[in-house]
Amino acid sequence: MNEKKLRWYNIALIAFVSVWGLGNVVNNYANQGLTVIVSWILIMALYFVPYALSVGQLGSTFKDANGGVSSWIKETTTAKIAYYAAWTYWVVHIPYLAQKPQGIVVALNWLIKGNGQFVGTVSSTTISLICFAIFLFFLWISSKGLATLKRIGSIAGTAMFVMSILFIILAVTAPAMTGAHVATPDMGSIKTYLPKFNFAYFTTISMLVFAVGGAEKISPYVNNTNNPAKEFPKGMLFLAAMVAICALLGSVAMGMIFDANHIPKDLMVNGAYEAFQRLGNYYHVGRLFVILYAIANTMAQISALAFSIDAPLKILLGDADPEYIPERLSRTNKNGTPINGYLLTGILVSLIILIPSLGIGNMNDLYNWLLNLNSVVMPLRYLWVFFAYMMLNKQIEKFHSDYKFVKNKTVGFAIGLWCFLFTAFACILGMIPKIDYQADKKTWWFQMALNIAVPFIFTALGLILPKIAQKEQRKKQLLG
Repeated sequence: MNEKKLRWYNIALIAFVSVWGLGNVVNNYANQGLTVIVSWILIMALYFVPYALSVGQLGSTFKDANGGVSSWIKETTTAKIAYYAAWTYWVVHIPYLAQKPQGIVVALNWLIKGNGQFVGTVSSTTISLICFAIFLFFLWISSKGLATLKRIGSIAGTAMFVMSILFIILAVTAPAMTGAHVATPDMGSIKTYLPKFNFAYFTTISMLVFAVGGAEKISPYVNNTNNPAKEFPKGMLFLAAMVAICALLGSVAMGMIFDANHIPKDLMVNGAYEAFQRLGNYYHVGRLFVILYAIANTMAQISALAFSIDAPLKILLGDADPEYIPERLSRTNKNGTPINGYLLTGILVSLIILIPSLGIGNMNDLYNWLLNLNSVVMPLRYLWVFFAYMMLNKQIEKFHSDYKFVKNKTVGFAIGLWCFLFTAFACILGMIPKIDYQADKKTWWFQMALNIAVPFIFTALGLILPKIAQKEQRKKQLLG
């Protein structure tokens, strides 16, 4: 029986559900307004397509590898470098875990009260303490190994996908169907969509990279197609087309609902809910859309929080080399939970949740800062994907692949290098705070210090662990 039964459209749909979401539209519109439409076109053509097709070749080449990116690195370089790749994959989830409780608080506020005023009326310290309590609760839940939340997340993920498509359809057709007023003037002028390629613009591209990243999740499916050399790239191109259409139409929809010349300061926090609230008013269904989206988003945030506590840690510790990772970090309790790994996760996430509230008094700024920090930190794991692709092309004769993005190894290396440098460039400039320097210099410098300190501390910790592990091994040898 032929197990390679996935077609190109199956690959495209699997990838689309896992990669795309409404938040990608809202957050980037908040940063760039309608000029983001040109940015989406550029990022798709120059970055996302080569990224996805490079992942296809890596997945096809190392089809039996279970460790994802770290396995690719191990096969093409050394076990030590593979450890750093696995460490990066885990540690970049720390700010992501710190963000999720905020999303739960916002979603529940919209679900219960029907507005986003709660986060604007209480201090950032109060919100941080609530988020800290939520995180500790789900850290405890995850330590019990419950799978229910993950099943809920699968349902919620599908629901969020449906709500994203529904948003585009309802918003784009609203003026014709309901006579709704278009919020942004001059949407018919080409000047409205042309970005100013200045320093401020380049500080926002990390959010675009963050939005389209994660294609390495679909690498296991490369060899499940009937003809990897033809089906997979076709699926990836169709994925790029779907993402581009949703990004472009979604951004147009945002421009029709929110004036691109006067973007609300809380758009990243409440934008999706406010958009559904306005659509509910247009179509005379009250809070229906807000309630549906809030339920779906609450479930999705909860599941993502529980899953992202557990899964990345198991990837790091599951095949841990005692030469690089201390044995005590991998030690498990009676439930099979790496309890010391959970403790380290808890400490790092708690610091990210609590410390920023000491210098960022406004909840909107705190939410936006943490989201932007994620856009700086999360793409760091993509650097390893491109590094693996460069190393693969450097020694392409050693490996066999049913699918090759490009046959010329020099061109392949150059593509990997371009994506690597572009990602690094986006992450570095993404560290620049998005608040007005003149309006609040103290908060600007506080955010800048955190944006530099967090990646530095994460990297330093990754360098320290092998030292501890080697000390453990020497002590073990002396005692043994």
